[in-house]
Amino acid sequence: MLELARVIQARVLEILNIAGASVNKLPTSAMRPKVEDALDQVLRELRHRIPSGIQIEKFRAVLMDDLIGFGPLSPLLRAPDISEIMINGPDNIFVESKGIQYRTPVRFNGESHLQSIIQRIVEPLGRHIDAASPMVDARLDYGSRVNAVIPPLSLDGSLVTIRKFASKKLTDEDLIKFGSLNRPMAQFLKEAVRSRQNILVSGGTGSGKTTLLNILSQFIPEKERIITVEDSAELKLTHENLCRLEARPANIEGQGRITIRDLVINTLRMRPDRIIVGECRGAEALDMLQAMNTGHDGSMTTCHANNPRDALSRLENMVMMAGFELPSSAIREQIASAINLIIQQTRLPDGSRKIVKITEVCGRENNTILLQDIFTFEQEGYDENFKVVGHHCATGNIPRFIDQLRQSGDLELDMSVFVPEA
Repeated sequence: MLELARVIQARVLEILNIAGASVNKLPTSAMRPKVEDALDQVLRELRHRIPSGIQIEKFRAVLMDDLIGFGPLSPLLRAPDISEIMINGPDNIFVESKGIQYRTPVRFNGESHLQSIIQRIVEPLGRHIDAASPMVDARLDYGSRVNAVIPPLSLDGSLVTIRKFASKKLTDEDLIKFGSLNRPMAQFLKEAVRSRQNILVSGGTGSGKTTLLNILSQFIPEKERIITVEDSAELKLTHENLCRLEARPANIEGQGRITIRDLVINTLRMRPDRIIVGECRGAEALDMLQAMNTGHDGSMTTCHANNPRDALSRLENMVMMAGFELPSSAIREQIASAINLIIQQTRLPDGSRKIVKITEVCGRENNTILLQDIFTFEQEGYDENFKVVGHHCATGNIPRFIDQLRQSGDLELDMSVFVPEA
């Protein structure tokens, strides 16, 4: 069947009188009718060579995916329940669905087939990958994020990771339904965003930081001017006064790179009410903290860390990457005055994603940043299906900004959310 598929595809390209590379570069919407007509013609011509047990419609769909889609990846990309695709060479493809990873029967025809699909993914996006530049990050038109690594960096075949983003816009009600947080926590976070607290979302890879940042952003009043800065655009805000900025890698000649830090610095000239940085990874942390400390209250960002204390250490290290000889005491003073809340997001062993801590930054004492937990997740064990069992609870601590809002008469939150369960 593999040889027959190659013959059919070659004949289709011959009828269209175009090279395969040209097909790759043209939009699918423009090519599809022509390719479908040519494919149907070839299938009629060669119907005597197609084994009787083959379902023609399925065979035709596979051929179309290979001609103008992403080959074997196309069904995985279309599947709504698959959130991540991990390709470890042409014969080893895993997916994540509902928090669980498993190996699929999907295969490429070989390394060259896999690399041709990688090229088909990245070339229309203006990216390039070859032996001299064997690693690329890209974002598909519909928002999915792609990372590809090819030999000689990858030793056992090309590697591709695709993180898909749900077409359905999630809300805080969805997170409550999923058990990621409870209703008092959602009400508290809504009040924190409304009252312009600066928020850091902390968590590991794939823990749900971007999803949570999207939902927090929905609490921002509609009329505010928001500027988002991301490495690959993933945030899905719908505010009318919204400016979206995306970093740009260097071109093939090594020129034209625009970093996250460049964009964060530029946002300060764009009259933002709030700045949202998709993820702080380096020196841009310094500029983000300075923005939070100079009138851009209510800004938000994320970072990779395993707990709130670790998140502060990560921020401190990132600030030091800016190249300024700042003493640690000065950096910690910046952090303590800039960040109001840290939300710790975690992917648990059963694949579920939960907020495990909402922590207030309470200032600084000597050279230590003071923290207090407002809400936590208490894990109790596992059920018969190996699902995590536990509950979210208030600690009884009341954040300082809540007391300030109460004294000023601007509090819109029921104080009962802070009462610990009996």
